[in-house]
Amino acid sequence: MKLRERLSGIWLMAMTLLSLCGFTVFFVAQMWLNILFAVYLTLPILQIAALIIYMWGPDKLKIRPLKMLYRILCASSVFVIPSFVFIFMGLISQYHVNIPESIHAESMPVEELLPQDHTVIYNTGTVYVFFPEYTEIELVCENRPSKSDDSITWCSGAAFQHTVSLDFTQENVEGDHAVRGKLYESPYNKENFAAFVFAEDQFGFEFENPTEAIKKAANAGGSGFMQFGLIRDGEPVMNFDRPRARCYRALAELNGNVCIIDSVNMLHFDEFMEELLRLHVTNALYMDMGAGWNYSWYRGADEKVVTLFGLPVPWSHNWVVFNVSY
Repeated sequence: MKLRERLSGIWLMAMTLLSLCGFTVFFVAQMWLNILFAVYLTLPILQIAALIIYMWGPDKLKIRPLKMLYRILCASSVFVIPSFVFIFMGLISQYHVNIPESIHAESMPVEELLPQDHTVIYNTGTVYVFFPEYTEIELVCENRPSKSDDSITWCSGAAFQHTVSLDFTQENVEGDHAVRGKLYESPYNKENFAAFVFAEDQFGFEFENPTEAIKKAANAGGSGFMQFGLIRDGEPVMNFDRPRARCYRALAELNGNVCIIDSVNMLHFDEFMEELLRLHVTNALYMDMGAGWNYSWYRGADEKVVTLFGLPVPWSHNWVVFNVSY
């Protein structure tokens, strides 16, 4: 066997193992996107087929179309490494960064978890409670907020998007929403959606009639969006079973103030809910923390930006933003 043929065999075996490893990570980590699921399933199938033909002997292929097919199967291996890198980046993006500047609040009375005159973060050991400094909370669509905008104190993904698309349309945002006084009605309202609104310097959570709350906020020149209701008046209204641990986030009302609550480490959903209830969270919306959509950052008391999840994806198109205007 020639050296070139041996190297080809080693390459095909390596790419087959790498593609199988990548698909396994993708499947176990549940980084679900239908189009990517098909891609990551197809890649190992193609590599296995190429490897089988190689072990059988490509020289035994007498029909020209079969030879061309074998070459195509071999050529597909060039996509294995980029796809594995993408999966790896998506996986590590699901781990929350440590926040040294957070205040240790394991033994603090819940009623002392309050905002200050600057962005403050409490660490209860299970969750981080963020109280961003703000004068306004708004929904930003299409163009991702810039970290160089020093008026922004918090930025994270907001509403679900109905389909994975590189192009942005307001219709693709699930749930009615308002952007600086402009109302956008959605064909994808869900029964268990609740609304978060901010208008006339006041925030609000609405579970009974979220559509009307969004319209009212728009008429007042404010912003708002819909997400799954999590806690209403101190009682859980959302309960689902996640098959694995992950980082979770909620947009919440705690001690009469709006805040963002992130899990410190990966945990199960019921553990996250138990901590929210222990903190006596009044109202909360579920904020999706899937790979890519967990993109988020805040501006600390020293005016430096701290990135929590730093992998933006090109098909994520709307964010909730806390900002300060002087």
